Amino acid sequence: MRSVAPINPQKKEGDPNCVKESDYYEGERLIHLLGLIQRGIETSKLLNVNSLPEKIWLKQQIAIGINEVTRVLERMKANTRDQQQQNPRQPPVQLQVVIVVADCKPRMLTKHIPNLAASRNVPVLYIRDNRRASLRLGELVKLKTALAIGVKARGNDLNQLLQQEIVPRDS
Repeated sequence: MRSVAPINPQKKEGDPNCVKESDYYEGERLIHLLGLIQRGIETSKLLNVNSLPEKIWLKQQIAIGINEVTRVLERMKANTRDQQQQNPRQPPVQLQVVIVVADCKPRMLTKHIPNLAASRNVPVLYIRDNRRASLRLGELVKLKTALAIGVKARGNDLNQLLQQEIVPRDS
């Protein structure tokens, strides 16, 4: 019997949404990114004048989970002119960046997020850490696990730190 190599749909040649090995945050890069986000959350929290409870404040800054990230992305304007004319009102929430666990099983859970984010010009960062990435992402948002989070564009310290991290990768 002839063996056939498995085809990875994420690695098609010429696909603009193709995920390259360099697009993943793992190892030292992952530790740096998570530390950066943690510092941004802590700094923004300290500057919080309203003194909201931590969970409420966190929900205002970050879309937590696959469903919430998808919901926020769907409410954002798409890049196409036809869709912008249909929904002229700007949504109240914009995402600055989406962070997705790359090694989740089944992959189908997060498969739609990169295309949806690309249609809204939102960068996607993929993290993986030997099946522990969801635990590490969950720690950031005070949950056991998280497969996806979206950082809302609020103009706070977290947004400024992430902007400095994302811009060098795009150029």
